[in-house]
Amino acid sequence: MSEYINGQVARALTIAGSDSGGGAGIQADLKTFQELGVYGMSALTAVTAQNTLGVQGVFPLTKEAVTAQIHSVGSDIGVDALKTGMLFSAEIIEAVAEAIVFFGWTKVVIDPVMIAKGGASLLQADAIRALTRKLLPLTMIITPNIPEAEYLTGMGIRNKADKVEAAKKLVDFGAKYVLIKGGHEAGAEAVDLLFDGSSFSELSGKRIETARTHGTGCTYSAALTAGLAEGLGIEEAVHQAKAYIQAAIEDSIAIGSGHGPTNHWAYRRRGLVPQ
Repeated sequence: MSEYINGQVARALTIAGSDSGGGAGIQADLKTFQELGVYGMSALTAVTAQNTLGVQGVFPLTKEAVTAQIHSVGSDIGVDALKTGMLFSAEIIEAVAEAIVFFGWTKVVIDPVMIAKGGASLLQADAIRALTRKLLPLTMIITPNIPEAEYLTGMGIRNKADKVEAAKKLVDFGAKYVLIKGGHEAGAEAVDLLFDGSSFSELSGKRIETARTHGTGCTYSAALTAGLAEGLGIEEAVHQAKAYIQAAIEDSIAIGSGHGPTNHWAYRRRGLVPQ
Protein backbone atom coordinates (compact mmCIF):
# COMPACT_ATOMS: atom_id res chain seq x y z
CA MET A 1 0.00 0.00 0.00
CA SER A 2 1.20 3.52 -0.73
CA GLU A 3 2.40 5.57 2.21
CA TYR A 4 0.43 8.54 0.88
CA ILE A 5 -3.10 9.37 2.04
CA ASN A 6 -4.95 11.91 -0.12
CA GLY A 7 -1.63 13.12 -1.49
CA GLN A 8 0.02 13.51 1.91
CA VAL A 9 2.64 11.31 3.50
CA ALA A 10 1.42 9.18 6.39
CA ARG A 11 2.59 10.53 9.77
CA ALA A 12 3.27 8.55 12.95
CA LEU A 13 4.23 9.82 16.39
CA THR A 14 6.07 7.87 19.06
CA ILE A 15 5.85 9.01 22.68
CA ALA A 16 8.53 7.04 24.45
CA GLY A 17 11.96 6.96 26.03
CA SER A 18 15.30 7.22 24.26
CA ASP A 19 17.52 4.12 24.11
CA SER A 20 21.13 5.23 23.74
CA GLY A 21 21.97 1.77 22.37
CA GLY A 22 19.55 2.26 19.47
CA GLY A 23 17.73 -1.08 19.75
CA ALA A 24 14.53 -0.03 21.50
CA GLY A 25 12.59 3.10 22.41
CA ILE A 26 12.18 5.97 20.00
CA GLN A 27 15.23 4.89 18.02
CA ALA A 28 13.60 1.54 17.18
CA ASP A 29 10.28 3.25 16.49
CA LEU A 30 11.68 5.82 14.09
CA LYS A 31 13.71 3.19 12.24
CA THR A 32 10.57 1.09 11.85
CA PHE A 33 8.47 4.02 10.64
CA GLN A 34 11.13 4.86 8.06
CA GLU A 35 11.41 1.28 6.83
CA LEU A 36 7.65 1.14 6.29
CA GLY A 37 7.50 4.45 4.42
CA VAL A 38 5.92 6.52 7.18
CA TYR A 39 7.11 9.94 8.37
CA GLY A 40 8.14 9.52 12.01
CA MET A 41 8.04 12.06 14.83
CA SER A 42 8.84 11.75 18.52
CA ALA A 43 8.09 13.11 21.97
CA LEU A 44 10.68 12.03 24.51
CA THR A 45 9.51 10.98 27.96
CA ALA A 46 12.91 10.03 29.36
CA VAL A 47 16.52 9.55 28.37
CA THR A 48 18.12 6.24 29.26
CA ALA A 49 21.77 5.25 29.41
CA GLN A 50 21.39 1.79 27.93
CA ASN A 51 23.17 -0.87 25.91
CA THR A 52 22.76 -4.59 25.20
CA LEU A 53 23.92 -5.44 28.73
CA GLY A 54 21.23 -3.43 30.51
CA VAL A 55 20.03 -0.02 31.67
CA GLN A 56 22.64 2.06 33.47
CA GLY A 57 20.45 5.11 34.11
CA VAL A 58 16.97 6.57 33.58
CA PHE A 59 16.50 10.35 33.40
CA PRO A 60 12.82 11.33 33.05
CA LEU A 61 11.61 14.57 31.51
CA THR A 62 9.00 16.77 33.13
CA LYS A 63 5.28 16.62 32.33
CA GLU A 64 5.59 20.10 30.82
CA ALA A 65 8.41 19.01 28.50
CA VAL A 66 6.43 16.01 27.24
CA THR A 67 3.29 18.10 26.71
CA ALA A 68 5.22 20.77 24.81
CA GLN A 69 6.74 18.22 22.42
CA ILE A 70 3.39 16.60 21.65
CA HIS A 71 1.67 19.93 21.06
CA SER A 72 4.50 21.14 18.81
CA VAL A 73 4.01 18.13 16.56
CA GLY A 74 0.24 17.98 16.74
CA SER A 75 -0.39 21.66 16.07
CA ASP A 76 1.80 21.83 12.98
CA ILE A 77 2.65 18.54 11.27
CA GLY A 78 -0.33 16.45 12.36
CA VAL A 79 -0.57 12.81 13.42
CA ASP A 80 -2.30 9.93 11.61
CA ALA A 81 -1.45 7.37 14.30
CA LEU A 82 0.60 7.35 17.47
CA LYS A 83 2.15 4.86 19.85
CA THR A 84 3.41 5.07 23.37
CA GLY A 85 6.31 3.18 24.84
CA MET A 86 8.10 3.96 28.08
CA LEU A 87 5.95 6.54 29.90
CA PHE A 88 7.67 6.16 33.28
CA SER A 89 5.30 8.05 35.61
CA ALA A 90 1.64 8.75 36.35
CA GLU A 91 2.26 12.43 35.63
CA ILE A 92 3.54 11.74 32.13
CA ILE A 93 0.70 9.28 31.44
CA GLU A 94 -1.82 11.95 32.42
CA ALA A 95 -0.09 14.46 30.13
CA VAL A 96 -0.26 12.04 27.20
CA ALA A 97 -3.95 11.29 27.86
CA GLU A 98 -4.75 15.00 28.00
CA ALA A 99 -2.99 15.61 24.67
CA ILE A 100 -4.81 12.70 22.97
CA VAL A 101 -8.15 14.15 24.10
CA PHE A 102 -7.14 17.69 23.07
CA PHE A 103 -6.27 16.67 19.51
CA GLY A 104 -8.98 14.04 19.20
CA TRP A 105 -6.57 11.32 18.10
CA THR A 106 -8.13 7.86 17.79
CA LYS A 107 -5.45 5.63 16.28
CA VAL A 108 -3.60 5.11 19.56
CA VAL A 109 -1.32 2.11 20.12
CA ILE A 110 -0.18 1.43 23.69
CA ASP A 111 2.92 -0.69 24.22
CA PRO A 112 2.92 -0.91 28.05
CA VAL A 113 6.69 -0.88 28.58
CA MET A 114 7.40 -1.83 32.19
CA ILE A 115 10.59 -3.85 32.51
CA ALA A 116 13.76 -3.73 30.40
CA LYS A 117 15.35 -6.96 29.12
CA GLY A 118 17.96 -6.73 31.88
CA GLY A 119 15.32 -6.39 34.60
CA ALA A 120 15.37 -2.62 35.20
CA SER A 121 11.99 -1.05 36.01
CA LEU A 122 10.85 1.43 33.35
CA LEU A 123 7.44 2.25 34.85
CA GLN A 124 6.83 3.51 38.37
CA ALA A 125 4.40 1.47 40.46
CA ASP A 126 1.86 4.27 40.84
CA ALA A 127 1.70 4.69 37.07
CA ILE A 128 -0.20 1.42 36.55
CA ARG A 129 -3.44 2.93 37.86
CA ALA A 130 -3.04 5.99 35.62
CA LEU A 131 -2.39 3.73 32.64
CA THR A 132 -5.53 1.66 33.16
CA ARG A 133 -7.81 4.52 34.18
CA LYS A 134 -6.60 7.44 32.05
CA LEU A 135 -4.99 5.96 28.96
CA LEU A 136 -6.65 2.64 28.15
CA PRO A 137 -10.10 4.22 27.62
CA LEU A 138 -8.47 6.29 24.81
CA THR A 139 -6.68 3.32 23.27
CA MET A 140 -7.38 1.64 19.95
CA ILE A 141 -5.08 -1.31 20.73
CA ILE A 142 -2.76 -2.33 23.56
CA THR A 143 0.11 -4.75 22.85
CA PRO A 144 1.38 -6.34 26.10
CA ASN A 145 3.63 -9.35 26.33
CA ILE A 146 2.73 -12.06 28.85
CA PRO A 147 4.44 -10.50 31.92
CA GLU A 148 2.97 -7.08 31.10
CA ALA A 149 -0.53 -8.53 30.68
CA GLU A 150 -0.13 -10.31 34.03
CA TYR A 151 0.96 -7.10 35.70
CA LEU A 152 -1.92 -5.07 34.26
CA THR A 153 -4.62 -7.61 35.02
CA GLY A 154 -3.30 -9.02 38.28
CA MET A 155 -3.66 -12.62 37.06
CA GLY A 156 -1.28 -15.39 36.08
CA ILE A 157 -1.17 -16.44 32.43
CA ARG A 158 -0.21 -20.07 31.90
CA ASN A 159 -2.24 -21.11 28.86
CA LYS A 160 -4.52 -19.91 26.08
CA ALA A 161 -7.56 -19.74 28.36
CA ASP A 162 -5.67 -17.39 30.66
CA LYS A 163 -4.66 -15.22 27.71
CA VAL A 164 -8.30 -15.02 26.65
CA GLU A 165 -9.37 -13.98 30.14
CA ALA A 166 -6.60 -11.38 30.38
CA ALA A 167 -7.60 -9.92 27.00
CA LYS A 168 -11.19 -9.57 28.19
CA LYS A 169 -10.04 -7.73 31.31
CA LEU A 170 -7.98 -5.30 29.25
CA VAL A 171 -10.98 -4.57 27.03
CA ASP A 172 -12.99 -3.94 30.20
CA PHE A 173 -10.42 -1.26 31.05
CA GLY A 174 -11.38 0.51 27.82
CA ALA A 175 -9.05 -0.69 25.06
CA LYS A 176 -10.92 -1.47 21.82
CA TYR A 177 -8.47 -4.20 20.76
CA VAL A 178 -5.90 -6.26 22.65
CA LEU A 179 -2.87 -8.04 21.20
CA ILE A 180 -1.23 -10.32 23.78
CA LYS A 181 2.13 -11.43 22.41
CA GLY A 182 3.29 -14.99 22.91
CA GLY A 183 7.04 -14.56 22.84
CA HIS A 184 7.43 -15.50 26.51
CA GLU A 185 5.60 -18.82 26.13
CA ALA A 186 7.25 -22.16 25.42
CA GLY A 187 6.75 -24.00 22.16
CA ALA A 188 7.95 -24.18 18.59
CA GLU A 189 5.89 -21.13 17.61
CA ALA A 190 5.24 -17.72 19.14
CA VAL A 191 1.45 -17.34 19.08
CA ASP A 192 -0.06 -13.89 19.55
CA LEU A 193 -3.71 -13.48 20.53
CA LEU A 194 -5.79 -10.66 19.01
CA PHE A 195 -9.13 -9.75 20.64
CA ASP A 196 -11.59 -7.23 19.20
CA GLY A 197 -14.00 -7.25 22.12
CA SER A 198 -16.10 -10.10 20.79
CA SER A 199 -13.93 -12.56 18.84
CA PHE A 200 -10.39 -13.90 18.98
CA SER A 201 -7.81 -14.71 16.32
CA GLU A 202 -4.25 -15.99 16.51
CA LEU A 203 -1.06 -15.08 14.67
CA SER A 204 1.77 -17.59 14.68
CA GLY A 205 5.43 -17.26 13.86
CA LYS A 206 8.30 -19.72 14.13
CA ARG A 207 10.14 -19.29 17.40
CA ILE A 208 13.77 -18.27 16.86
CA GLU A 209 16.28 -19.22 19.56
CA THR A 210 18.34 -16.06 19.86
CA ALA A 211 19.50 -13.57 22.48
CA ARG A 212 19.06 -10.75 19.98
CA THR A 213 15.55 -9.70 20.92
CA HIS A 214 16.15 -6.28 22.45
CA GLY A 215 13.42 -3.89 21.33
CA THR A 216 11.03 -6.49 19.93
CA GLY A 217 8.02 -5.00 21.70
CA CYS A 218 8.85 -1.45 20.60
CA THR A 219 9.47 -2.57 17.04
CA TYR A 220 6.32 -4.70 16.78
CA SER A 221 4.07 -1.91 18.08
CA ALA A 222 5.82 0.67 15.87
CA ALA A 223 5.18 -1.47 12.78
CA LEU A 224 1.53 -1.73 13.83
CA THR A 225 1.35 2.04 14.27
CA ALA A 226 2.87 2.59 10.83
CA GLY A 227 0.22 0.37 9.26
CA LEU A 228 -2.57 2.29 10.98
CA ALA A 229 -1.03 5.60 9.88
CA GLU A 230 -1.10 4.33 6.29
CA GLY A 231 -4.81 3.60 6.58
CA LEU A 232 -4.74 -0.16 7.15
CA GLY A 233 -7.42 -1.75 9.31
CA ILE A 234 -6.45 -3.30 12.62
CA GLU A 235 -6.22 -6.90 11.40
CA GLU A 236 -4.20 -6.01 8.29
CA ALA A 237 -1.91 -3.73 10.32
CA VAL A 238 -1.34 -6.45 12.93
CA HIS A 239 -0.50 -9.05 10.28
CA GLN A 240 1.96 -6.67 8.59
CA ALA A 241 3.54 -5.90 11.98
CA LYS A 242 3.85 -9.61 12.78
CA ALA A 243 5.63 -10.24 9.49
CA TYR A 244 7.89 -7.25 10.12
CA ILE A 245 8.99 -8.37 13.60
CA GLN A 246 9.37 -11.99 12.47
CA ALA A 247 11.83 -10.87 9.77
CA ALA A 248 13.62 -8.59 12.24
CA ILE A 249 14.18 -11.46 14.69
CA GLU A 250 15.11 -14.06 12.07
CA ASP A 251 17.76 -11.80 10.51
CA SER A 252 19.10 -10.28 13.73
CA ILE A 253 22.39 -8.42 13.70
CA ALA A 254 25.51 -9.11 15.79
CA ILE A 255 25.88 -5.99 17.92
CA GLY A 256 26.84 -5.88 21.59
CA SER A 257 27.65 -8.56 24.15
CA GLY A 258 24.20 -9.05 25.68
CA HIS A 259 20.61 -8.86 24.45
CA GLY A 260 21.32 -7.50 20.99
CA PRO A 261 18.79 -5.67 18.81
CA THR A 262 16.57 -6.99 16.07
CA ASN A 263 17.23 -6.10 12.43
CA HIS A 264 14.98 -3.19 11.47
CA TRP A 265 15.83 -3.34 7.78
CA ALA A 266 15.30 -7.11 7.30
CA TYR A 267 11.66 -6.71 6.16
CA ARG A 268 12.56 -4.23 3.42
CA ARG A 269 15.56 -6.23 2.26
CA ARG A 270 13.30 -9.22 1.80
CA GLY A 271 11.25 -7.08 -0.57
CA LEU A 272 8.18 -7.27 1.65
CA VAL A 273 7.39 -3.54 1.90
CA PRO A 274 4.28 -2.77 -0.20
CA GLN A 275 4.82 -0.33 -3.04
